[in-house]
Amino acid sequence: MSLIDFIISLSLISISAGLLGSLIGLGGGVIIVPVLTLIYHVDIRLAIGASILSVIATSSGAAVTYVREKLTNLRAGMFLEIATTIGAITGAYLTTIIASRSLFVLFAIILAYSALTILRRRKDPEILLKSDDKLANYLDLHGSYYDENEKRTVKYKVQNTKLGLGLMYVAGIVSALLGVGSGALKVPAMDAAMHMPMKASAATSDFMIGVTAAASAGAYFVRGEINPLIAGPVVIGVLIGAIAGSRILNKISSNLIKFIFVAVLVVVAIEMLQRGLS
Repeated sequence: MSLIDFIISLSLISISAGLLGSLIGLGGGVIIVPVLTLIYHVDIRLAIGASILSVIATSSGAAVTYVREKLTNLRAGMFLEIATTIGAITGAYLTTIIASRSLFVLFAIILAYSALTILRRRKDPEILLKSDDKLANYLDLHGSYYDENEKRTVKYKVQNTKLGLGLMYVAGIVSALLGVGSGALKVPAMDAAMHMPMKASAATSDFMIGVTAAASAGAYFVRGEINPLIAGPVVIGVLIGAIAGSRILNKISSNLIKFIFVAVLVVVAIEMLQRGLS
């Protein structure tokens, strides 16, 4: 494959990755890493480096629309990001001591677990009208948004803030280790553990993943694991896809978002597990 063919094909795939990533709150990395390693046979560390930048692009492309439509819970996102950023710094260090094959297997396990968590909750967790979480009440982490698909305003209360913080720390580690934006853990954490609606969870995750990725991106630059010929087409494609996806999220049903979320995670988990065990 010539360099031009490589750049064009990778850009087109990245557009699809950005579109899906912005819709389900995972960031484009959940598709970019497997594509680069399984199809283009790029070393996983270079793939993760490019993916880290694509996550920042996804967040930048989608966040503006979601904030404007008030889908993003800014207070909850900024608060939870404290734990995620610390986790990302921890994960950037761990990449220097964990073998590449182990990263594939870890990636597959985390994605499969996230898919199972969402699948077990076929319906949205109960939207709370009251919360006994003192920290959430004190910081006013609760929110509301207008759902264009359901034609109604959705108000919700946040619960289990401390559990959410712990999960976000783990999500930050995963982001730095795998370059996937950690939305695979953030969305289930907010949706299942903290009782935030799926759309709010996905939008808030898209807002957070860019900050998380930026916290670990410097380490990849320093180690020379950012290849411009790979990262360039990925970032441009993902940004275009993310902008397009951000205009769709509030117009489709939460159940469809969950279906797409689970389907993507299962397929990618199987592929990455096979690669890690081969």
